[in-house]
Amino acid sequence: MSSPSRTSRCGWRRGASPSRSSTRRPCTTRRRASGMDVRYELISDGLPVGFDRSLHHDEFMGSLLHAHSGHVEEVLARVVVDPAATCLVADTFFVWPATLASKFGIAYVSFWTEPALIFNLYYHVHLLTNNGHFGCNEPRKDTITYIPGVPAIEPHELMSYLQETDTTSVVHRIIFKAFDEARDADYILCNTVEELEPSTIAALRVEKPFYAVGPIFPAGFARSTVATSMWAESDCSHWLDEQPPGSVLYISFGSYAHVTKQELHEIAGGVLASGTRFLWVMRPDIVSSDDPNPLPEGFVAASTGRGLVVPWCCQVEVLSHTALGGFLTHCGWNSVLESVWAGVPMLCFPLLTDQFTNRRLVVREWRVGMPIGDRGAVFADEVRARIEGIMSGKEGEKLREAVKNVRATLEAATTHGGSSQQSFDEFVDELTRRCSER
Repeated sequence: MSSPSRTSRCGWRRGASPSRSSTRRPCTTRRRASGMDVRYELISDGLPVGFDRSLHHDEFMGSLLHAHSGHVEEVLARVVVDPAATCLVADTFFVWPATLASKFGIAYVSFWTEPALIFNLYYHVHLLTNNGHFGCNEPRKDTITYIPGVPAIEPHELMSYLQETDTTSVVHRIIFKAFDEARDADYILCNTVEELEPSTIAALRVEKPFYAVGPIFPAGFARSTVATSMWAESDCSHWLDEQPPGSVLYISFGSYAHVTKQELHEIAGGVLASGTRFLWVMRPDIVSSDDPNPLPEGFVAASTGRGLVVPWCCQVEVLSHTALGGFLTHCGWNSVLESVWAGVPMLCFPLLTDQFTNRRLVVREWRVGMPIGDRGAVFADEVRARIEGIMSGKEGEKLREAVKNVRATLEAATTHGGSSQQSFDEFVDELTRRCSER
């Protein structure tokens, strides 16, 4: 499950949600060149500004489940009185879109930010339950062959929440409610490419109007004029400029997922032993908000001259730099697409939710990456060997060639006449036709 706290989703960030009073002051910005009028409002998630959402994950998710929709409804009550209001576009994981869209008489467009494969698995969770692969004390371990559009998938390749036996958690309740809402969506927009998931997308189109419109990147990709992060970013360009082409391993586990200190120390040991140059994004709360310096003692000193550790950076700029040779990633979907677009092969260390299923796509289907360990079972020797393989071995050469091919598929989909461009045009035409009949 992607966190609903991502800043691109609803105009607030995980670390400092606005207070209730701040939602009363709408902001307006105009794109004069295009004549577009874009208005946005900040919406409270129901928690105080200073509440540590990373440290208190379940309380944060509980507020999204129970309190957030009321604040959204207040805003919609003011917005949809405008006759120009035609639809509600909302992240699929929110638990209120279909209900509120129906209440206000507008179409619900469900925006799915992960692969179609994952939407399909959640959409058919009842089949996993009925066949004993989910929701029982001892789930089956045999290959899953009955999901429409998915010829075969292993239980360990399912999203982490579908590998758990306790299905009563607040996150499970969000997933179940979100997909109850998704079944009532009028349209699904998905950040994927049809040529990469053809059978899955074909199966979903039997269920719903489903449009593959990815990859969705900022204009200009590496040099966007629009900020895509609300965290301060370190400028790594000067350091990267000093490194030889293809020599740097980029390491980042995204903006949300956590690792254990033991996992972090094993990975750090493998990085040191490999001798590879590296740029490591070390979020202050990567282990816990209570442990802001989790790297092994002496790691920074031991890597002086060949490594750089920063709290945050502009990932697309780093991946696009000629110095990059590999990406050790948690396999978040945005990171996967960005790495492919930049032509950088991946070392895959998934941590939770969709990342295990994304790894299947990266490693088994597209063959643009290699796996590293698993939760609770990663070791320094394996990390070292994998790094050496991707940065200087023959396997790395094969991966780079495969990345070029997948990148060409992404690029073709977004050009004039490409599958994603056509899919988006079809969606706009269908929505326009629907609105003209109102």
